[in-house]
Amino acid sequence: MHDTAPETNFSDLIAAELPYLRRYARALTGSQARGDKYTVATLEAILKDRSDFENEDSTKTNLFRCFHAIWASSGQLFTDPEDNLRSRAHGLLSKLTANSREALLLRTIEEFSVGNIAKIMDTDADEVRRLIAAANKELSQSVRGRVMIIEDEPIIAADLTDIVSSLGHEVTGVARTHTEALTLGDEQAPDLILADIQLADNSSGIDAVNDLLKNMDVPVIFITAFPERLLTGDRPEPAFLISKPFQEAQVQSAVSQAMFFASTATLKA
Repeated sequence: MHDTAPETNFSDLIAAELPYLRRYARALTGSQARGDKYTVATLEAILKDRSDFENEDSTKTNLFRCFHAIWASSGQLFTDPEDNLRSRAHGLLSKLTANSREALLLRTIEEFSVGNIAKIMDTDADEVRRLIAAANKELSQSVRGRVMIIEDEPIIAADLTDIVSSLGHEVTGVARTHTEALTLGDEQAPDLILADIQLADNSSGIDAVNDLLKNMDVPVIFITAFPERLLTGDRPEPAFLISKPFQEAQVQSAVSQAMFFASTATLKA
């Protein structure tokens, strides 16, 4: 009994942080399938050698550090076939400062401290700050597009509009319900959808997005107060997911990252 308790405890600690590693991996690679390949490889490596966790750092920091060791050693390759949009994404990514997207996502989406990012990426704090600054500058200059916002709370919708516009993107409009979203999508097709999960008439933002994607192929960012409910691995998940309440930098980062990819992996209601 005493022999199994430590193992159970370690597994529970990893399981608690795994949804967030999967979220990060999807945002980094642009899709659930590619992100999960790296996540599985990370877990397999941990099963073989747990020595990276024998320190005073948090389980989450160590887990992400293991992921990054694999991500870096693999050459950050994508193994599935590329279409034209994916090829465009890779062309844009090749022009960015190496490791800059990783640092930005770790800071804004996963909210690691600069010090912990340095540990995860095996570098120093000054380099992390340089990478984040480079990513913010280069991502904002790389892609411009049209963004549809699906959000029923006026103040949040106004905040999202301001953030998106500040990045140089055009907001096609704000939809408060499933019906408004479909109408807006028909009027002007967006390059990106930014959607809340729960809408004003108790309709589902997920349903609205799935219906929109029947007639278009664009990346989607979901916003929710309960991200853990969507990070189960039991069904298709969004490649890009940010939590409420959100920080401006989180939205900026997610929008910039999503514009690189054509991932339309969404949830089924």
